[in-house]
This record gives sequence, C-alpha cells and structure tokens, in this order.
Amino acid sequence: MSLLTEIYEQPQRLEELITHQYQQIKQVAEVIKQKKIQMVLLAARGTSDNAGRYANYLLGNRNHLPVALAVPSLYTNYQTPPELHNAMVIGISQSGQSPDIVSVLQNGREQNCLSIAITNQPDSPLANAADFVLDLQAGPEHAVAATKTYTAELILLALLSTALNEDKQSRQEIDQVPNWVAQVLKLNDYIADAAKRYRYMQQCVVLGRGYNYSTAFEWALKLKELTYVSAEAYSSADFMHGPIAIIAGGFPVMAVVPRGKVFPTMLETITLLKDQLKAEMVVISNAKEVLHLAEIPIAIPEQVPEWLSPIPSIVAGQLFTYHLTRIKGNDPENPRTIVKVTETH
Repeated sequence: MSLLTEIYEQPQRLEELITHQYQQIKQVAEVIKQKKIQMVLLAARGTSDNAGRYANYLLGNRNHLPVALAVPSLYTNYQTPPELHNAMVIGISQSGQSPDIVSVLQNGREQNCLSIAITNQPDSPLANAADFVLDLQAGPEHAVAATKTYTAELILLALLSTALNEDKQSRQEIDQVPNWVAQVLKLNDYIADAAKRYRYMQQCVVLGRGYNYSTAFEWALKLKELTYVSAEAYSSADFMHGPIAIIAGGFPVMAVVPRGKVFPTMLETITLLKDQLKAEMVVISNAKEVLHLAEIPIAIPEQVPEWLSPIPSIVAGQLFTYHLTRIKGNDPENPRTIVKVTETH
C-alpha cells in the first residue's frame, strides 16, 4: 500500500461512504434540529483542522450555523474551557487518539452539549467521548500524509449539511463527487510531467478563498509534509493586505479558483499576480478565463459546484504534491520527522 494507491482509492471510498452513512447522518441531523442547536464548536488538529475550515464556510453559509474552532489548550493546559449554551461539539480526527481533541468532546458532554466524533477509528477514545460517531470508512490509511481520510471528512460534513437542510438537489450533487474525483485522477500523467518544472522550488504561497480557504491550507500542509517546501497558505483577501509584497517575477503561486461567489475577486487577484507581478502560476479551476493565466493549468470538471469543489481540487493538489516529492528525491512514504498519529496534550 502506497500514498499514490490511497489517493487512487478515493472515488471508491467516497462512493461507499455516501451510500452507507447517509441514513445515520440523517438521524443525527434530526437530533440536531430537535435540540435547536445555535452554534458549533469544532475541535481538530493538522489535516482535520483544514476539514474544520471547510465546515466553517459550509455550515455557516448553507445552514446559518456559526462555527468556532476550539482552542484545545484551554482545556488541557489552562483548564479554562469556554461556557457553551445550545451548542454542538464536533471532534474530527483520523485516529481519534489525540487527548486534547478528546478533552474538548468530554467537556462538551459535561456541559450537556450534543457531541459528534468524525473519525476513521470508531472504537477510539474520541468515539467513546461522543454521543454519535460518524465513521469515515476510509479503510486503513498507511501513508503518513493523510489523503483519503481528508476527503472522507469533507464528504461527511457535506452530507450532514445536506441532511440538516433536507436538500434533494444537494444530495444529488454529492452523488457526483466520486465521478468528479475519478476524472481528476485521469490527469495523473499530465500533473506528473508538470511538476518537473518545480523541482528546485523552495518556497511558494497557496491561495484560496471561501470554501477553498480550506484547500489552500491543506495543499500547503501537504507540500510542507512531503516536499519540505516552505508553503504559506492565505485567503486571497488577506494576501492583498501585506503578504503580496513578497511576490516578484517568477515567484511560485499555487491557487485554487473554481467558479462561485468568490470567483470574481479571485480572478482579479490572479490577474494582478500574473500580468503585473509576473508570478509563476499553478491554478486549479473549472473556469477557462483563469486557467489560461497559469503556467500549469489543472482543470477540474466544469459541473462541480463551489460548495463541493474542495474535494476534487485537493485531489489535484495531492497528485501534484506526490509527484513533486518524488521529483525532489524524497520518499513520499516516509517523510522526515513526522509520524502518522500525533497525540498532543
């Protein structure tokens, strides 16, 4: 089993997850509605933290629920957890082992809050601390860098949002995600060849906005973990407030720019970076008007709606990172320093 194998598993894993988990998710959604939940506190680390960034936009925009990302140190080191009222606490963790994430759910239950664990290990400490467990069903993930568990987390959150709204059209759109991911995987050879251009890259920025704020952070994390490139993620809006000063001719910029509400402002930013600042662009998008600005355009399927675009988009980012890792002579199966399960307190 290799990292590339797990990347390629994603269409099948996502399809099985959509098929087998939606009924349970609907039951959880009914409980949430009955309890008249007013806010969500979400606890996660690493890759799962980026799933939390997705939830921030997803549940906020589609379900009108404010989402706060928990500060686990308040529970473990400072022992001053916030007071919660009419809240739901969600813990997201591939392994379900991190004590600080578990502590957030345990405290939520002590405060009589509904608690949900999203994990690939339904018998883990995180699962045991929750009222409901949503199993990622991703199968064993042997690679240190998380791929299939991340896209499974996004799909589970999308299913939960859809169940809360009882939205049939959204449910039909979710059914198309495995096929969209499979189409992106067909770009493997093209991406492998394109990544050669960045053999000597040592630093870059990764831009996204809205739903793909999460994708920018996850792609940057994978670049750090596997290629050891200093990759900094930004919202394109935040990037204009100072960090843009680092851009000079040839500076590498990775950008995730699908069609949607934030597309016009993203297009303005990418056009500025390309035409005036002469940045070196890798762009993931389903819009021709921004793809043509890139040295390396990576096209996701045109039909992908903005709210689901982080899933096929990050798969493209995973492929790019995997091949760049190998081109740089690094071992994608054994990245230096990091381990598969990190238990922070």
